[in-house]
Amino acid sequence: MLGTTAQGVFWMFRYLERSENMARLIEAGHRIAMTRTSTTRNDEWASVLATAGSFKAYSRAHGPVEDTLAVDYLLRDINNRSSVLSMMGSARHNARIVRTALTREVWEATNEAWLAINAALASPVTDRDLPDLLELIRTQSALVQGMLHGTMVRNEVYDFARLGTFIERADNTARILDVKYWVLVPSGNDVESRDDAEVLGAAPARARGFDDDQAIQWESILRSVSALGPYRRVHPGPITPAGIVEMLILNRRMPRSLAFSFAKVTDNLSYLVESHGQSQPSHKLATELSESLEGRNLESLFDEGVHDFVAGVITSTAELAGQIETDFRFQR
Repeated sequence: MLGTTAQGVFWMFRYLERSENMARLIEAGHRIAMTRTSTTRNDEWASVLATAGSFKAYSRAHGPVEDTLAVDYLLRDINNRSSVLSMMGSARHNARIVRTALTREVWEATNEAWLAINAALASPVTDRDLPDLLELIRTQSALVQGMLHGTMVRNEVYDFARLGTFIERADNTARILDVKYWVLVPSGNDVESRDDAEVLGAAPARARGFDDDQAIQWESILRSVSALGPYRRVHPGPITPAGIVEMLILNRRMPRSLAFSFAKVTDNLSYLVESHGQSQPSHKLATELSESLEGRNLESLFDEGVHDFVAGVITSTAELAGQIETDFRFQR
C-alpha cells in the first residue's frame, strides 16, 4: 500500500473524528456557559478554546474571549485550521485523494457531509440554532463511520481509517481531562499548596461527590464524550473523581476512554504487522501504551498523579502518531 494512500485515509478519519469532537466540545461549553453569569460566561469559552488547542491563535486574531466570537471561530473561521469548516474541508480533500481506495458509499457519505455542513455554516450560527447545528455535525460524521463499517473490506485501508479515528479520539479525551483537571478536585482542597496526587489521592476526596458547580461541569464534559449515561449505569450515585478517572481512562468498554482507544490502535497495528510480515516501532509503542493502561488500577493512578499521567499520555499519543507516519512512509 502506498504511503500517500495510507496518509490520506489516516488523516481523512482524523479530521472527521476531530470535527465531531469539536462539536461535542462546543456543546459541552454551551451547556456550561448557560449556567454562568454574563461576567463569567466567557471564562468557559476560554476553557473550550484551550481544550481545542486554539486559545493562542484566537487571542492573536480577536483579543479577549467573547462567546459569539469564540463559537464562530471554532465553527466557521476558514483561517482557523481547527474550525469544523476547515476540518471537514480537509477530510473531504483527503477523501478525494484516496477515492479509489474507498467504497462508493464512504466517498458519497463524506461528500454529502461536507455539502451539508458547508451549507449550514454559510452564515453565523445563532444561539438558538447552535444545538441543531452541532447535532448535524455529529450525525454526518456518524454516517461516514457507518458506511466505513458497513461497506469496507477489513484491509489495510480500513486499518488506517481506524488508526486515524482512535489516535484522534485518545488525544481528545486526554486533552479534555488535562484542561478540566482542576474541576476534578473536590471543593475545599488547597490545590495551590498540594500536588495532584495528594489532593486526589486521599480516599475520602476520591469518593466524595462534587459541589453543584463541579457536578454541572462534569455532567457536560461526560456528555461531550457520550459517557454520561454509561457513567450512571456503571457508577450509580453522585459523580466522583474516582468514577471519572475509571470511566475516561481505565474502562476498556467505554468507546471514548483512553484504554479502549489504545487497545483499538494496537489491534489495527497488529493487523498491519500481519499484512507486512514485519513488526514496526509504532506497534511496540502502541502495545506499551495499551499495556500500561491495562495494568493500572485507581490506586496506582492516583499515587502517580492524574494530571502528570494525562500530560504524559498526550505526549505519547503525539509520538505514536509521528511514528506511524514514519513507519508507513507518509509524505511530510
